[in-house]
This record gives sequence, C-alpha cells and structure tokens, in this order.
Amino acid sequence: MPADPRLGQAPNGDWLGTPYLRFERHGPLARCIIDRPLKRNAFTPAMYFGIRYAVNHTDRDDDLAGLILTGTGDVFAPGGDLGGANEDGWADLPGLLGMDNTPFDALRQSRKPVVSAVNGLCQGGGLMIAMLSDVSVVSDRATFRAPELFRGIADTHYSHILSRQIGPARARDMLFTGRQVSAREAADWGLVSRVVAHDELMDVATEAVSACCRTAPAARSDLKRSFDQYYGLYDRIGMTASLYAPEAVEGYNSFKEKRPPSWVDPRLGTEGRL
Repeated sequence: MPADPRLGQAPNGDWLGTPYLRFERHGPLARCIIDRPLKRNAFTPAMYFGIRYAVNHTDRDDDLAGLILTGTGDVFAPGGDLGGANEDGWADLPGLLGMDNTPFDALRQSRKPVVSAVNGLCQGGGLMIAMLSDVSVVSDRATFRAPELFRGIADTHYSHILSRQIGPARARDMLFTGRQVSAREAADWGLVSRVVAHDELMDVATEAVSACCRTAPAARSDLKRSFDQYYGLYDRIGMTASLYAPEAVEGYNSFKEKRPPSWVDPRLGTEGRL
C-alpha cells in the first residue's frame, strides 16, 4: 500500500494524524476505526494522540452527535507498540507514552457520547479506552488482559481505574497474574457494559450511541462529572517515573527480544515473551 501523502502531518479535520486510524461519518455519528492489521493494531504515539483528537474533534463538530471507537479483524487494541516500529512518523515510543499523549482524560471529559465497539483482543491501553468509554459493547469473541507488570511498568493509572471499575480483588487478579478474561466474565465483573453476538456488534453499538445522543446534553455532562469524580486522581508522578525506571527498560527490551524479563526465575520462565 503506498504511503499516505499526509504522513507526518498533524491531525486536521477528519485526518487523525496517522494512516492507521480512520475517521468516518455516518450521518450524525462518527466512527474512529483502529486499522493497523500488520501490527495487530498496536498503538504508535500518533495513534494514541489521534484517538484523543477524534474525541475532541467530535465534541467540536456541530454536525456530529456521538462517536464509536472500534478495531479491525479480530483485534480491538492491544496497547502500545513495544516493538519500536512507528511508521507513521513519530519515534521514541517509550518517551512519548506520557499521559498527555493518550486519550484517557479526553474520554473522561467528552461532552458527546463515546461508545467502544470491542471486536476482539483488548488489552493495555485498549482496555483502558473500553473502560472509560461511556458505553462498551463487546463481541462474544473479545478477550481482555492487563499485561503491564510483565513489561515492568507500575501503571498507577491502571491500578486506580481498574480497582474502581471491578473492585480491588479482581483488579489484583488481573494485574498481578496477567490472566486473560473472557467477554462474558468481563461483563459479569462490570469491566464492560454488555456482550453481544459478534455479527451484531456494530448494530448494537450504533443503537447504544444513538440512545445516549437522545439524552439531555447538559444533564448528561453533570452526571459525567460525577463519574469523573468517582474515578478521581491517580499517582501521576509515580506513573511517569515508572516509564523510565530500570524495570520498564528491561521489560521493553525483553519484549522486543521475545524473551522473559531478567527478573523471572529461570525455573518459572516460559518460552518467548510473557
């Protein structure tokens, strides 16, 4: 596929700053589609920022009432691309993964409804997006995982939000074991809103965002402010420090080299990356 002539250009209008995100208009509703199949939809810094921009762009556009976020194939979003390949013009992924680049605060503050249509694998930053969307409709084929500790990252944002979403016991289980959670289990825990048959995903997500758009916007924003206060603040300083700590460096290197990190006892190791 030839390179997009806009590659390297900042987001503008419906261009989200990267060829791996598509912004589509379907009447009063927008869709932001994560489309990087060769890298299993792993986020580059430009993709993280592009989703943030898509949320803000929808908020500012008088012709749009709401936004659906979804992926392609069997992957919604796996989080950041730790392989270091950033073909869309931004380099130094670890140095650009600060929270000012991610869409999480934009989702918490969006004035217009945002619905995640989770079509498949969802972990890392993708799971955070699903949790912070106003509604998360997920395919019965979707799976969920929080692998940050395998990467040496003390993601205090994750521990903070996840514990409020599903409770401390289940949050510890997901974070400390890195276990995979099924769609049905995720819905039962309150990790996501509802599970539907895979072929019905986009129809149900469209119905959900349409229903949200029919509610009174000022009153809805007042309720959203209460939800934002419930989530509250997290340890931003600790999160930033962790991204540059020795364990995060080792986690990044071990992921690229497809091996267990050095802190894993050889008797407990596995083949390949964790």
